[in-house]
Amino acid sequence: MVRPVQIRLAGTIAATVMCVAAATEAAAQTPPQDDSIVLNNQLQLGDVFADQTLNVVDSQDQVTVGTTANGNAASGAVENGSVTVRSTQDMRGDAIATTSVTLGGDTSGPVAVQSNAGGNYLAVSGYDANVTVEATQRNTGALVGALTEVGDENARLLAGGVVSATATSNTVSLYGEGSVVQGTVEQSSSATVRAYSRLDSQYVPAAAEVQAQAMGNAIGVNSGQTSGQDLAFDQTSTADFIEAEASANTGNGWDLAARARAVGNYANSYNSGGSVVTGSAQDNSSFIRSAATTTAYDYGRAQAYASGAGNQLSVGNNDIYVEIDNSQINTGGVEVTSTFQGTNGYDVYVGAEATGNAVTGYACSECQGYLEARNTQTNSGDVSAQANTVVSGSNRSVISSATATGNSATFYVSRPTH
Repeated sequence: MVRPVQIRLAGTIAATVMCVAAATEAAAQTPPQDDSIVLNNQLQLGDVFADQTLNVVDSQDQVTVGTTANGNAASGAVENGSVTVRSTQDMRGDAIATTSVTLGGDTSGPVAVQSNAGGNYLAVSGYDANVTVEATQRNTGALVGALTEVGDENARLLAGGVVSATATSNTVSLYGEGSVVQGTVEQSSSATVRAYSRLDSQYVPAAAEVQAQAMGNAIGVNSGQTSGQDLAFDQTSTADFIEAEASANTGNGWDLAARARAVGNYANSYNSGGSVVTGSAQDNSSFIRSAATTTAYDYGRAQAYASGAGNQLSVGNNDIYVEIDNSQINTGGVEVTSTFQGTNGYDVYVGAEATGNAVTGYACSECQGYLEARNTQTNSGDVSAQANTVVSGSNRSVISSATATGNSATFYVSRPTH
């Protein structure tokens, strides 16, 4: 267990604070050589906490605060060679990151406050190399939670800012540059995942955004400059809840937004300069909840957007060849709600998007691309999307949408910008 840190600042000029709690962490930089191997085994049995409490009055410059709690973390890289990474990470405790910032008077600089909580994290990079990954991540802890609360009813954020909370049970990040990235990633999580972020203020004459993101299992692969991928993903989420909630509130806001996102299993793979072969199996039984709320008495532009999905896969290649073999099963409910409430202002945007299973695959059209996809999706969970807008006075425009989809599959041969 890592002891929480509490900091109080009053009458300060500027504040920049970081708080990191990591139970087990490993890092390796592989020198230029052939046939390197990394064997990583990490087991975390206890809870990991990181906590900050700040009181900042009349800050004349930026207020930047970061709080991070991780159970197991490992990272490595190889250049001009080859590496095989065999990694097993097992998280059995809680991982909780909380940040509370009270802003008194005028805050003249931008505000950036974030809380990040994670169970297992693995990152592997290759540069002009061959990278083979055999990764297994398991999280059987009770909770992965991130909480961020900023401001009070009299706070004046003159330069705006970003307030965020991110909670992810298992994360694998792979990167290749002029490299071949291949192997398998297996993730399973039964931990409840919660992300909550809130801003309270009196006056924000600049852009301010409140973000919340919660994910059970997440895989991100990015490779380019004559790279290639051959990867298999297996993700299972069995938690009771995976939920994200963002709330942005002010008396007078010029450009205010709340954005929330919750996903049971998520995998995103992008490549440029080689072929992509992806086999993916995603199974979610967790209840997915995502909610975004924006309130303002007077406003210029106000936004509230929330999205949620049981399973989500995206595979793209800015080159010729893409092959996808995808299987998705969602038995958990998906509930998404976006709400705006205000009195007088200009433009309001409200959106809610809920999906049981979603897959997207694309290849480059200008390269005479070829895409081959085999897709199976089964959804038996309830899916709902709700958008609520209340304007008590007068405004210029309201744009609102709510979309609920059981299974969604999109395959095309085009560049992502088309």
